[in-house]
Amino acid sequence: MEKIVLVTGGTGYIGSWVVKELLNKGYRVRVPVRSFSRKEKFSHLLELPNSSKQLELFEADLLIDGSFDKAAEGVEFIIHMASPFTLRFNDPRRDLLEPAVKGTRNVLNAASKSDTVKRVVLTSSVAAIHGDNIDMKELGLTEFTEEQFNTTSSLRHQPYSYSKVEAEKEAWRIHSLQNQWDLVVINPAFVMGPSLAATSNSESLQLMKDLLSGKYRFGAPNLYFGFVDVRDVAKAHILALENPSANGRYIVAERVANFMELVAIIKRSYPGQYKLPNMVAPKWLLYLVSPLFGLTPRFLARNVGHRIAFNSTRSTQELGLAYIPLEQTIVDMVNQFKQN
Repeated sequence: MEKIVLVTGGTGYIGSWVVKELLNKGYRVRVPVRSFSRKEKFSHLLELPNSSKQLELFEADLLIDGSFDKAAEGVEFIIHMASPFTLRFNDPRRDLLEPAVKGTRNVLNAASKSDTVKRVVLTSSVAAIHGDNIDMKELGLTEFTEEQFNTTSSLRHQPYSYSKVEAEKEAWRIHSLQNQWDLVVINPAFVMGPSLAATSNSESLQLMKDLLSGKYRFGAPNLYFGFVDVRDVAKAHILALENPSANGRYIVAERVANFMELVAIIKRSYPGQYKLPNMVAPKWLLYLVSPLFGLTPRFLARNVGHRIAFNSTRSTQELGLAYIPLEQTIVDMVNQFKQN
């Protein structure tokens, strides 16, 4: 019998790769969409190989109770990815926290109501592990592991990170109230790489667009991020779904790099083609221009110039993930921008 997987957020940047991979592996895939009338949001999924036979779309809304109950009937696995990833918002509670937490509650309650769901794989983030880069130093750590939970974010400071940690905690809480399905959590670093959707408002694509368009040509902030390829994040979800012994949380990060290291990769592969920064912007200058980039003085103080490190050993040893090097990720991403 065919195995059915429900993928929330399956139309998104990471979700589309998850759907593609599942269809390739012969799963039947259900993807909830907010409205059938907004075909531009999901038309790229209908073009994937095997979609005509194996893909089913449902209408559902993260904020409506019971919205996912029908889609979860008869499903063996749920991959819950739907959650806002945006740094452009008006009201952090309404735009970030409520959809993240309420959506998680709705989807996991649907898992508990269905008598067929055996495992839920949740997309969290390293933002649920730490809020600011300086957290590592303040906690006296040499690297972040799956044991840490972000305690420094709030609705006023790093609200996106706060929404991720609150949603993940809610998932673990709901999981603890039942014994029908188990929960595995994927905590990716900053996701980069090519997109399957023609239109995407992903922050990852925006970052690359800003870099290539010359937004940082006068100097890049000395900000360090963990980076990982979108195709590896998709693979991690499927490995977590298929490996019976997968459990707990998995940090998914290929390496840590700063802006200038990304720039160096682009310069090597595309010499002279883009208005790229030649220097790190001094911190005092960032304080002056921070309003233009939507950055607060507190964010700059706690993140710029502070190195971080992630231990992603569990993802390689237990899930068997083999990472695409960041150089390849960046080249594939820039090539896609060139084509478009």
